Amino acid sequence: MIALLFDIVGMTGTFLVVGAFFMLQLGKAVPTGLLYNMMNLTGAILLLISLCYNFNLASFVIEIFWIAASLIGLYKYLKAKRNTATA
Repeated sequence: MIALLFDIVGMTGTFLVVGAFFMLQLGKAVPTGLLYNMMNLTGAILLLISLCYNFNLASFVIEIFWIAASLIGLYKYLKAKRNTATA
């Protein structure tokens, strides 16, 4: 039962990351946007959680980089939004 829960968490993360990429390719999201970066961040975190049950070093490392890239994107988004509000 616990394995199923971790599989569901991992698959949800996979759908978020892949869904964000498809939205980007279809022009429904922009790489600097909030939606794209939040989907990637949330998906990577969920995949990292699923790796707690079925650990794989290569997957763990890529999810850490995916989280870092998403956090950079969110920082840049918030910085741009703040600059727009003060201008």
